[in-house]
Amino acid sequence: MGKPLFYEILEKPATSCAIGICSAIWFYIQKSNIGYSHVGLSYETALEGHYWRIITSALSHISVLHLVFNMSALWSLGVVEQLGHLGLGVQYYLHYTLVLVVLSGMLVIGMYHILIQKFKLEYFRRVTAVGYSCVVFGWMTILSVKQPSSKLNLFGFLSLPISFAPFESLIFTSIIVPQASFIGHLSGIIVGYAVGWGLIHGMNNYWAVTMLGWTALVFVFSLKKSGTFDLNFLEIEPVTDPSLPSVRFFAAGTGRSLQMSTLPDAGADLV
Repeated sequence: MGKPLFYEILEKPATSCAIGICSAIWFYIQKSNIGYSHVGLSYETALEGHYWRIITSALSHISVLHLVFNMSALWSLGVVEQLGHLGLGVQYYLHYTLVLVVLSGMLVIGMYHILIQKFKLEYFRRVTAVGYSCVVFGWMTILSVKQPSSKLNLFGFLSLPISFAPFESLIFTSIIVPQASFIGHLSGIIVGYAVGWGLIHGMNNYWAVTMLGWTALVFVFSLKKSGTFDLNFLEIEPVTDPSLPSVRFFAAGTGRSLQMSTLPDAGADLV
C-alpha cells in the first residue's frame, strides 16, 4: 500500500507547487476563455519582443488532457527532490527547473529561426507552442542520466524505464497527439542532456536568484513594451546622453514609477 497523498506532497514540495500553479493557470484560462494565441510562444511573437511568452507558454495548458498528461509525468519525476544523497534534491530541482524553462524556450525559438531562415519552412512562423512539456522532457532526460535504473509512471498504470523514457515519450506523444510540438519536446531533451552531462552546471542560490531576477526584469519590460497589458505604473524613457544610463524611482501621482535610460540599438503546438 502506498503512502498517503499528504505525505507524498510533503516529500515533493516543489513538484506539488508546480502542479498547483499549472492547474490554477489552466483553470483561469478556461474560465476567462483565453486562447493559446494569447499566452503561447511563436517565432513571430518573439520577433515582436514578446519575451514574456517564454514563461507564460511553459505554464499554460489549453486542454485538460494536455494538463493531465504533463502533470502525471511531472509528479513521477518529482522523485528528483528525494535524491539529495545523489547531489539532487529540492534546491537542485528548483535551480534547474528555472534553467529548463528559460533555455528550452529560447532553444525552441532558435530552432524555428533555423527552419525558417535556412530551410525556408515558413510554416513554423505560425506555430504557437504552449505547455510544460519542455520541462517534463528535460527532467526525464536528467533523471535518465543521473538515475538510469528509475521508472517513469504515467497515469498510475503505465511504467517506462527512465533510460528510454525521453525518446519513447517523444515518439508516443507525436503519434497519439499529432499537434504535440516535436521541436518543443526535443528542446527539453537537449537542455536536459546538457544539464545531465554537466555541460550546464554550477547553479547555486546566488546564480539562481540572479537568473530569476533578470528573467523577471525581461518579463516585466517586454510585457510593458508589447502593450498586451496596461502597466501605467512603469515608465521607460531615454535621457539626453545615451552613454550615461541611469535608473531611478520617482513619485508620480499616487503611485510609483520607474524611469530608465536606454542605449541605442546596435543595428499551437502543445509542449
